[in-house]
Amino acid sequence: MSVEITGKLIQKLNKQTGQGRGGEWIKQEFVIETQEQYPRKVCIAAWGERVPDIQKIEVGNLVKVSANIESREYNGRWYTDVKAWRITAQNADANNNIPPEMPPMSDDYLLPDNNDDSNILPF
Repeated sequence: MSVEITGKLIQKLNKQTGQGRGGEWIKQEFVIETQEQYPRKVCIAAWGERVPDIQKIEVGNLVKVSANIESREYNGRWYTDVKAWRITAQNADANNNIPPEMPPMSDDYLLPDNNDDSNILPF
Protein backbone atom coordinates (compact mmCIF):
# COMPACT_ATOMS: atom_id res chain seq x y z
CA MET A 1 0.00 0.00 0.00
CA SER A 2 1.36 3.41 -0.98
CA VAL A 3 0.47 6.65 0.84
CA GLU A 4 1.42 10.33 0.88
CA ILE A 5 1.86 12.02 4.24
CA THR A 6 2.49 15.73 4.73
CA GLY A 7 3.54 17.13 8.07
CA LYS A 8 6.12 18.93 10.14
CA LEU A 9 9.44 17.17 10.64
CA ILE A 10 9.73 16.98 14.43
CA GLN A 11 12.63 14.56 14.95
CA LYS A 12 15.44 12.78 13.12
CA LEU A 13 16.65 9.61 14.77
CA ASN A 14 20.25 8.39 14.54
CA LYS A 15 21.43 6.75 11.34
CA GLN A 16 21.82 2.98 11.48
CA THR A 17 24.18 0.93 9.33
CA GLY A 18 24.82 -2.76 8.96
CA GLN A 19 25.86 -5.61 6.77
CA GLY A 20 23.28 -7.81 5.07
CA ARG A 21 23.07 -10.44 2.35
CA GLY A 22 23.08 -7.71 -0.30
CA GLY A 23 25.98 -5.78 1.22
CA GLU A 24 26.12 -2.72 3.45
CA TRP A 25 22.89 -0.88 4.26
CA ILE A 26 22.00 2.48 5.82
CA LYS A 27 18.73 3.59 7.39
CA GLN A 28 17.50 6.71 9.17
CA GLU A 29 14.13 6.98 10.82
CA PHE A 30 12.38 10.32 11.29
CA VAL A 31 9.12 11.47 12.83
CA ILE A 32 6.63 13.84 11.25
CA GLU A 33 3.49 15.32 12.76
CA THR A 34 0.50 15.67 10.46
CA GLN A 35 -1.32 18.99 10.11
CA GLU A 36 -4.84 17.64 10.65
CA GLN A 37 -7.41 18.78 13.21
CA TYR A 38 -6.10 15.98 15.44
CA PRO A 39 -2.38 15.76 14.55
CA ARG A 40 -0.76 12.34 14.45
CA LYS A 41 2.89 11.44 14.73
CA VAL A 42 4.30 8.96 12.22
CA CYS A 43 7.74 7.34 12.34
CA ILE A 44 9.05 6.73 8.81
CA ALA A 45 12.21 4.95 7.66
CA ALA A 46 14.46 6.31 4.92
CA TRP A 47 16.69 3.60 3.43
CA GLY A 48 19.80 3.83 1.25
CA GLU A 49 19.70 6.70 -1.24
CA ARG A 50 16.72 8.32 0.55
CA VAL A 51 18.81 9.04 3.68
CA PRO A 52 20.47 12.17 2.17
CA ASP A 53 16.98 13.46 1.25
CA ILE A 54 15.94 13.65 4.90
CA GLN A 55 19.37 14.98 5.94
CA LYS A 56 18.77 18.14 3.84
CA ILE A 57 15.53 19.05 5.65
CA GLU A 58 15.68 20.94 8.94
CA VAL A 59 13.59 19.89 11.93
CA GLY A 60 10.52 22.15 12.08
CA ASN A 61 10.06 22.34 8.29
CA LEU A 62 7.14 20.86 6.38
CA VAL A 63 7.83 17.67 4.46
CA LYS A 64 5.84 15.53 2.04
CA VAL A 65 6.62 11.81 2.12
CA SER A 66 5.50 9.14 -0.31
CA ALA A 67 5.81 5.80 1.44
CA ASN A 68 4.93 2.15 1.30
CA ILE A 69 3.25 0.56 4.31
CA GLU A 70 3.73 -3.14 4.92
CA SER A 71 3.11 -5.43 7.88
CA ARG A 72 4.74 -8.78 8.61
CA GLU A 73 4.31 -11.43 11.28
CA TYR A 74 7.15 -12.70 13.45
CA ASN A 75 6.62 -15.16 16.33
CA GLY A 76 2.92 -14.42 16.55
CA ARG A 77 3.36 -10.62 16.61
CA TRP A 78 2.74 -8.20 13.77
CA TYR A 79 5.16 -5.41 12.85
CA THR A 80 4.43 -2.53 10.48
CA ASP A 81 7.05 -0.68 8.42
CA VAL A 82 6.56 2.70 6.79
CA LYS A 83 9.33 3.04 4.17
CA ALA A 84 9.80 6.34 2.32
CA TRP A 85 10.42 6.21 -1.41
CA ARG A 86 10.17 9.98 -2.00
CA ILE A 87 10.89 12.82 0.44
CA THR A 88 10.39 16.47 -0.51
CA ALA A 89 10.55 19.65 1.52
CA GLN A 90 7.39 21.74 1.40
CA ASN A 91 7.47 25.52 1.50
CA ALA A 92 5.10 26.81 4.18
CA ASP A 93 4.40 29.91 2.05
CA ALA A 94 1.70 28.89 -0.42
CA ASN A 95 2.20 32.10 -2.42
CA ASN A 96 5.84 31.47 -3.24
CA ASN A 97 5.16 31.36 -7.01
CA ILE A 98 3.61 34.85 -7.16
CA PRO A 99 6.09 37.47 -8.37
CA PRO A 100 6.79 40.27 -5.92
CA GLU A 101 4.94 43.54 -6.34
CA MET A 102 6.67 46.49 -7.98
CA PRO A 103 8.13 48.88 -5.45
CA PRO A 104 6.30 52.19 -5.12
CA MET A 105 7.49 55.01 -7.34
CA SER A 106 9.84 57.45 -5.72
CA ASP A 107 10.22 61.15 -6.40
CA ASP A 108 13.85 60.38 -7.25
CA TYR A 109 12.70 59.16 -10.68
CA LEU A 110 11.04 62.45 -11.63
CA LEU A 111 12.82 65.22 -13.54
CA PRO A 112 13.40 68.45 -11.64
CA ASP A 113 10.63 70.98 -11.99
CA ASN A 114 12.53 74.15 -12.94
CA ASN A 115 13.06 76.18 -16.05
CA ASP A 116 16.85 75.77 -16.13
CA ASP A 117 17.70 74.85 -19.76
CA SER A 118 20.99 73.19 -18.73
CA ASN A 119 19.09 70.14 -17.44
CA ILE A 120 16.96 69.63 -20.57
CA LEU A 121 17.55 66.35 -22.32
CA PRO A 122 18.18 66.41 -26.11
CA PHE A 123 15.24 64.12 -26.89
